[in-house]
Amino acid sequence: MNSLTTPRQSMKLPLILASTSAFRRELLARLQLPFEVAAPSADETALPSETPAATAERLAISKARAVATKFPEALIIGSDQVAYSGKQRFGKPGNRSNAIAQLRSMRGKEVIFHTGLCLLNTATGGQQTCGVPTAVRFRELSDSEIERYLDREDALNCAGSAKSEGMGIALLDYLRCDDPTALVGLPLIALSRMLRAEGIALP
Repeated sequence: MNSLTTPRQSMKLPLILASTSAFRRELLARLQLPFEVAAPSADETALPSETPAATAERLAISKARAVATKFPEALIIGSDQVAYSGKQRFGKPGNRSNAIAQLRSMRGKEVIFHTGLCLLNTATGGQQTCGVPTAVRFRELSDSEIERYLDREDALNCAGSAKSEGMGIALLDYLRCDDPTALVGLPLIALSRMLRAEGIALP
């Protein structure tokens, strides 16, 4: 009896994206499921001695839980991404000078973009969490290439100062990942697996 009723109950739960990111909204829309957006309030500061992967996954959980009280019976998606190379982390540049500095420091290096994902069922308390790493190697970019790129594409709100889904792909030597949507900010392959586990039929 439970195997028949559980999927139907899960299908009735609203789907909430705990993010204000336009990139994540566009990605989630690909699944053609109705969803709402809620802005999470979460401190994104890394904890002492915390690895970048652990930071991304903890913040994905934190963002989902930050809006949980507003949606006591829902499926809430939280996601966060941390980019790093060695001990250096790369956030959103915010302005052109920071973007130039980031791209200069990343040229010729492999940068890992670790995307944390959480699907929280507030009706049952169940939680699914995973992390999806993407290895990106930047070319040996000249200063003029960096300047021309930033002239042509607005990447100031992107960790790593480049849009892989746009012209930023030309800055790379390679991109290695099990899920190409993870680098943009929301791993749809992993999310689809989580949603199916909640009884949602995809497609």
